[in-house]
Amino acid sequence: MADWLRDKSPDEVDVAGMLADARFVYDDGRAVLAHDDYRPHTFVWFHRDLRDEAEVPGEVTVLHRDERLVVVDKPPFLSTIPRGRHVRQSVVVRLRDELGLPELSPLHRLDRVTSGVLMLATERRWRGPYQTLFADRQVRKTYLALAPWREDLVFPLTVRNHIHKTRGVLQAQVVPNAPVNAVTHVEVESRVGDLAVYRLTPQTGRTHQLRLHLNDLGIPMVNDPLYPVEQDVSIDDFSRPLQLLASTVELVDPIDGRERRFVSGRRLPIS
Repeated sequence: MADWLRDKSPDEVDVAGMLADARFVYDDGRAVLAHDDYRPHTFVWFHRDLRDEAEVPGEVTVLHRDERLVVVDKPPFLSTIPRGRHVRQSVVVRLRDELGLPELSPLHRLDRVTSGVLMLATERRWRGPYQTLFADRQVRKTYLALAPWREDLVFPLTVRNHIHKTRGVLQAQVVPNAPVNAVTHVEVESRVGDLAVYRLTPQTGRTHQLRLHLNDLGIPMVNDPLYPVEQDVSIDDFSRPLQLLASTVELVDPIDGRERRFVSGRRLPIS
């Protein structure tokens, strides 16, 4: 196995050192030993070296916990899952350790810069039924966003268009005259001087849908680092949180049939 790992790893990887530190493991968690016989069709896992991560401010507040679910109120700038340059600073890594739930996993997406309600399954066996609800659009999600007020817009209104996201490109795009694949209902919650708090009810779940839909109306969200113009913001700059809050999540529990409603305790403007 040591010979195979050396052959498959980049030159800068210290295979011998990682073997000695038991950083290569098999599916069952057993350490790969240098003298192990080569095993074809076998997955080998390893813990990669991580960059120093700035601690993301804000608490992950647990709104609800039972045998199947953990529901939290996520602060801005904290990734939902470990990915890219955010590993330790993610909801999943923080809570797996804090709650003693090694199989904890999210049931839906919530962008790193978005705050609010996030649902997670306590164990793998519970993921399927809940994820099916999200996939089938059987979960009602409501968001609040702080954005400019426009006198010429008449609310409530519904935005319908086609959104396309190219892999590797940060911004998604609205594609004119293409079949509709993104729908958001927009209402005014309150006025705040030259701004307003908008209640957003998405009927679809395209990447950056809510941010694009308000931007398409000429009222981009306050502190949006991507829309209308991509801004050069350091990944460790936590000074200007996006003013978008996942406010409520409502569903009928697929296991016991109970109606569930989870509400964020956060308020706009988010600081």
